[in-house]
Amino acid sequence: MKTQIGFLFVAAGLFTCGLVHAQEITAFTNVTVLPMDSDRMLEAHTVLTEGDRIVSVGPDVEVPLGAQVINGSGKFLMPGLAEMHGHIPRPDQPEQYTEDVLFLYVANGITTVRGMLGAPGQLELKQRANNSELIAPTLYLAGPSFNGNSVNSPEQAIAMVREQVQEGWDLLKVLTGMSKDEFDAMARTAAEEGIRFGGHVPADVGLMHALNMGQETFDHIDGYVEYIRAQDRPEAEALEETIALTKERGGWIVPTMALWEVLFGVIDLEDLRAYDELKYMPPAIVENWFRSVERRQNNPQYDRAAALDLIHTRMRVLRALHEADVRILMGTDSPQLFSVPGFSLRRELERMIDAGMSNYAILHSGTRAVGEYFANEDTFGTISEGARADLLLVDGNPLEDLAHLQELSGVMVRGNWYARTLLDNHLESIAEAHRNSN
Repeated sequence: MKTQIGFLFVAAGLFTCGLVHAQEITAFTNVTVLPMDSDRMLEAHTVLTEGDRIVSVGPDVEVPLGAQVINGSGKFLMPGLAEMHGHIPRPDQPEQYTEDVLFLYVANGITTVRGMLGAPGQLELKQRANNSELIAPTLYLAGPSFNGNSVNSPEQAIAMVREQVQEGWDLLKVLTGMSKDEFDAMARTAAEEGIRFGGHVPADVGLMHALNMGQETFDHIDGYVEYIRAQDRPEAEALEETIALTKERGGWIVPTMALWEVLFGVIDLEDLRAYDELKYMPPAIVENWFRSVERRQNNPQYDRAAALDLIHTRMRVLRALHEADVRILMGTDSPQLFSVPGFSLRRELERMIDAGMSNYAILHSGTRAVGEYFANEDTFGTISEGARADLLLVDGNPLEDLAHLQELSGVMVRGNWYARTLLDNHLESIAEAHRNSN
C-alpha cells in the first residue's frame, strides 16, 4: 500500500510541480544550444516548442504571450539521448515496475528507447507511452526474438516475420541459435516485407554473411570478436576486412561495453554493491543479479584472465570501428545485470571514452545518429525546426565533460517538460518503495 500511496502522491503533484504539457507553448530563453548537427554551440538562443515539435530556434525568437518560459541562462540545451538496446518489461511483470523502468530512463535524459526484448502485449504499452499517458521515452519495439527455440525451420522463420509485420512491430530481434537457412529465410522475407532486423549473430551464420544478408545493427560487438578470433591471420587484418564490409553494407554498432564486463565477471562484487542506483530496482531483482555474478566467479572453470583478454579484444574492436567511422549507436542493454535504466549510461560513456571516442562523437551516437537510424519513422536527434521536442536542459557543457549529463535541470519528452524537482521527487518515491519492501 505504501508503494501505491507514494506513487499517487507524486503523480498528483505532477500537475503543480514541474510538469508542462505538450499542448502548451514552451520557450527556453537565453540558453546555449548544442544542436548536434555539427560540433558547435549557439549562444544566447531561444528555442520554442509547441505540441511535440520544435517550432523555432534562433537568437531573436519572439516568445508568444502566455508561453511557459524556462530561463536557460548559464545552461545548455541539447537533444534527448537514446537507449538503443533497452529491455521493456513484459506485460506479465508488475505494472508499477514497468512504469518505474520507463521513468528511470526519462529521469536520466533518455527520451528514446529501442526495445530489444519483445513480448506479446508490449505494443499496447508502446501506444500508451508514445501518447504520453505515462512518463516514458518514445518506444520503438522489436518483436519476440528469432532464435533456436522460436524458429525450427525456414518456413517457420518466414511465417514469424510476416506475423510480426502484421502485428506492427518496428523491427525483428535476432538472437543466437538459428541455422543459416533459417536466418536467410528470415532476412529475405524481412526485405520483402520492408522490416529491418538486428541484434546478435548466430554462430551458424557468421558476421560476414549476416552483413551480406542485410542485418542492420550488430549489438554487443560479439559477432566481430568471434569472427576475428576464428581467423588464422593477424587480428588487424581480419578486423580491417570486417570494417570494410560493415561500411559497404551500412551496418550500425550498438556496443553495450559496460554490461559485458559484468557478464564476464571481471568486476568485483564489492564494487557492484557500491552502485548507488541499485536502490531504484526491486530488491529481489538486485539479489538475483548478485547471485548470477557470484555463480560465474565461483565456477571452477571460470578464467578471469581469459575474460579480461576478451574484454580487451572488445575494446580494440570498438576503437577500430570508431576510427574507421563506422556508425555507432548508444546502448547499454538495460535493465540487465547491474545496468539500471538510464543510470547505466554513465559507465557506458566511460567505456566509449576509453575506446577513443570524443565527447561529441559519443553524444552524436545517442542523438543525431539515432535520428538518422529512425529517419523513416520521425524527425529527431537534433535541435532544429520540425524535430520532435525531446530536449535536455543541462547545467554544464557536456561537450567539455560528459559528467554534466548527470546535472539535468529538466527533461522534455515529446513536448512534455519534467523539471528537476519532479524528477527527484519521483526517484525518491521509487527508492522509498523498495526500502519499505525489504
